[in-house]
Amino acid sequence: MATLFSMTRDVAGYNGFGLKPTDTAYSVTLSANTDTHFVVPSMSAIGGTNTAINNNPVLIAIFYFTPGAEVWCALNATAIVPAGDTWGATTSEGNPSAWQVNGGDAIHVITAATGVSVGIRLYVIS
Repeated sequence: MATLFSMTRDVAGYNGFGLKPTDTAYSVTLSANTDTHFVVPSMSAIGGTNTAINNNPVLIAIFYFTPGAEVWCALNATAIVPAGDTWGATTSEGNPSAWQVNGGDAIHVITAATGVSVGIRLYVIS
């Protein structure tokens, strides 16, 4: 079932940055230098039966990476590990914390290391 993104509040009423657990979570262990992608499921695929959810089909993907790992991510493009000592344009971002995504978007990930795990938790933005 899709979980609405809702920040918990502390005793003073400020955002405490705690999230409700979600059962819409995915993970993978990467092979070195291999672009791996995850297609964000549609709202109906993750149980979007709530009117508030169906009227707001935007999701937030919150990432988890093996501590200390360097993972490069790209949205709807092949992820690449930077190489060389020359600056260049890229569509990849290193270890993002969260992205706004839609159903059908492809999140690509890549690392130069072996045995690196990546997790993605999805929440519906209301």
